[in-house]
Amino acid sequence: MVWKWLGALVVFPLQMIYLVTKAAVGLVLPPKLRDLSRESVLITGGGRGIGRHLAREFAERGARKVPHGAMSVARVGAPGLQIILWGRTEKCLKETTEEIRQMGTECHYFICDVGNREEVYQMAKAVREKVGDITILVNNAAVVHGKSLMDSDDDALLKSQHVNTLGQFWTTKAFLPRMLELQNGHIVCLNSVLALSAIPGAIDYCTSKASAFAFMESLTLGLLDCPGVSATTVLPFHTSTEMFQGMRVRFPNLFPPLKPETVARRTVEAVQQNQALLLLPWTMNILIILKSILPQAALEEIHRFSGTYTCMNTFKGRT
Repeated sequence: MVWKWLGALVVFPLQMIYLVTKAAVGLVLPPKLRDLSRESVLITGGGRGIGRHLAREFAERGARKVPHGAMSVARVGAPGLQIILWGRTEKCLKETTEEIRQMGTECHYFICDVGNREEVYQMAKAVREKVGDITILVNNAAVVHGKSLMDSDDDALLKSQHVNTLGQFWTTKAFLPRMLELQNGHIVCLNSVLALSAIPGAIDYCTSKASAFAFMESLTLGLLDCPGVSATTVLPFHTSTEMFQGMRVRFPNLFPPLKPETVARRTVEAVQQNQALLLLPWTMNILIILKSILPQAALEEIHRFSGTYTCMNTFKGRT
């Protein structure tokens, strides 16, 4: 037993050196990208914003050219990428679906509120019956109300937690079992850097995103011994969509908002490279280091200096 423990103590640091070296080499020589041409991708909140750009990006990277009008007769088992969009607004879903079909990719949409557990399970069944198994699930749907705790309506607070956090529980429970059976699947969470560094005026959003981050961290570790199934968590900085319209930082030239198409492109790349965690932009890694070493008073001063302390005062985005 003693020799076994001594052996483990010797092997462990060698494993760490190997894995760090492998990751460093991967930065210079990126791994082979996952082929998306035969995947079935479901994107929640897929009708607009980042969700729409994600659909475009997946379509561009794995599109199968089919004759116009043939979408309705394409069935499960047919070769080619399939994109399935979930959302609450049919107009947006329909517009995005038509756009993706014009790109030559099979696309379907379903009206679904991911905050409603029974609706998620019902729509998941409908998806399996119509288009087959989902191999990539992108949890992108989210809401924000942009108010302080005392100014927030109780129902609005509950809605944020149901959509942003619990919705990921329901969608993952609906599709992960089949992925495990097939030994082929990927769970993606479009989170936010606010999961790691909260701001005033968006307490519902920050709390729900922090919970979703913990969910994905636990899920990712739980999939270590599940061959063929993995997960990716994306933590972008403020993105220029209507969701956070009006949000202002003090130095917009130093901290410009991300473009949604950039977030979508980097997300799909992370999926193809099987990257577990993606911070956008890379400078957000510095934020994590500072939070680990600086005293609270210094962190508070950074919030005041950068303008994040008051950035939600001008918020007028979509709730």
